[in-house]
Amino acid sequence: MENKNFKKLFSNIARASGFEEAFSGWFKESNECIVSLGLQKSNYGNYYYLNIKIYVNGVFDRNYMKSKELVNKEIGNIFRRQPKEYEIVLNLETQMEDDERKQRLESLFSKFLVPFTNKALTRLGIKELAQNNEIALLPAVKKELNEKMGLAI
Repeated sequence: MENKNFKKLFSNIARASGFEEAFSGWFKESNECIVSLGLQKSNYGNYYYLNIKIYVNGVFDRNYMKSKELVNKEIGNIFRRQPKEYEIVLNLETQMEDDERKQRLESLFSKFLVPFTNKALTRLGIKELAQNNEIALLPAVKKELNEKMGLAI
C-alpha cells in the first residue's frame, strides 16, 4: 500500500471512530482533556509510529485547545504509542493485502484506540489507566494530578 493511500485509509477509519481531523492529526476532546493522534513517519524505513498524546486541562495551569502544536511539537502531559501487536499494520514494508491492512487498522481503533481514548478523556479515566499500567506518568505530571486534581495516583 502506498503511503498516500495508507494515510487516507487511517484518516477515514479515525473519523468513522469519532475522531476529528485537524492540523494533520486527529482529536477527541472533553472539558477535562484532549487526546491527539499523529502518524510519525520513520526516518529508517517505510513505517509509521502512532503518537498518542493526552493533554489534561488545568495541569501546569494550562488549558489546551486543538492546534498544530498539539500534534507535531508538544509531547503532551501523557504520551504513548500503539501496542506492539499493532506495529505490523503501521509497517508498510510488511506485505499485506489492502483488505487485511484495513481490517487490522479497524481493529486498532475498535479494540484499543476508542476504549483507551474514552478513558483518557477524563481525569478519573487517566487514574485508572495509570493504575492498570496502560500509561506511565512522568513524576511532575503525577504530582500535578495528585496535588491539583486530587487524584491520589
